[in-house]
Order: sequence, then C-alpha cells, then structure tokens
Amino acid sequence: MSQHLLAIALPLVLLYVAFWLWYGGNGQRMSPEEIEEALNQLRSSDLGHDNAAEVEEVRQLLASDDGKEFVMQNLVRYRAKALYPEGTNYSDDPREADKRYGKSIIGDLLRYGNVVIFIARKSGDFVRPEGADAWHYVAMVRYRSRRDFVRFAIRANQADKFMHKWAAIEKTHVFPVKPLISLFAVRTLVALSLFTIGVILTRLL
Repeated sequence: MSQHLLAIALPLVLLYVAFWLWYGGNGQRMSPEEIEEALNQLRSSDLGHDNAAEVEEVRQLLASDDGKEFVMQNLVRYRAKALYPEGTNYSDDPREADKRYGKSIIGDLLRYGNVVIFIARKSGDFVRPEGADAWHYVAMVRYRSRRDFVRFAIRANQADKFMHKWAAIEKTHVFPVKPLISLFAVRTLVALSLFTIGVILTRLL
C-alpha cells in the first residue's frame, strides 16, 4: 500500500476502531455489588418525590442483565398542560417540556454509547383493544448494556433535568426488547460510510 493510501486508510481504520469500542454492546454482567451501588445512587437522586417504586423497577431490569446491548421501547402520553413546579417560568406546552428534557439528556445518552434509533408520533387508530391507553408517540433507544442504562439514568435523574420529563408526561410504558429482525445495522452503516469517505478521498487527493 502506498503512503498516500495509508495516510487515508489508517485514520479511518482508527476512527472505526474508536467507534467500535465506544458503541460496544457485548460486555460483562453487573455484579450484585455493582447493582446495589447503582440502585443506591438512584435512591439518592434529588427528584423532589419518593422514587422507591422506580428504583425497584430498575432492580428488576438489572436482574436480567447479560452484559449485552438491548433496545428500550417507550410509549408516551403527554399531559394536557405541562406541570412545572411553582416559581418556574416555563410554558405549559407539554411537547416543549419534553423537548427540553430530550435536549438535557442527549449528552448523557451518548456518553455511554446509547443512541435514539426511532421516534414516531401516533397518526391514527387501527386495532385498539378495549381499555387500551392512548399514546402520543413511541420512541426506541438502544442501550449499550443495562450497566450503561443505569449509568445514564443516574445522570438523567437529576432534578434540573427530570423536572421537564415530569412536567411533560402524564403516563408512559417502558420495557426492554431484543430485536429479532432489524435493518438498523449501525456498525455496518458506519463501516460503509467510512469506506465511502476513503474512496472519495483517494480520488480527490
């Protein structure tokens, strides 16, 4: 390989290796001690309300930890008006409150290799069982592992961030899923993108 090609290929290969390490998805299970420490940190979150029920739900999630990546399915229903604490100057639009929450946590997601892979608004009804909840949108978030989910949750559950979520959302149903068939191949997409960049650079330089 010529020095010219090497100068192009090597940085791109190193960039992909860095991405691959960050994206992860095949780590070690959390130890019981690690789980308890994470739960204690969640308990100490300053949310302005008792979060014991939420902590126990996280405990159940971590109990099935296998160290591998997973997707969290989020079904969300907005409040009629955003419910902010007294003394705040935010608007009462729940969608604006949800956007503030989303902006406040994006760095916490990416910090641990977690990415939003799908968001869609409800656009109508089709088959709706009696008593089914009326959701406004669905979101799917890929987490590098349950360890990285709880790391994210600890950072996201700070009062200055969580208040926007609390203000916006009346009800939500959140549960983990394991994709059986998925066309969202992030590792392959990144590899192909870097390869394409490399081909373009060799022709331009």
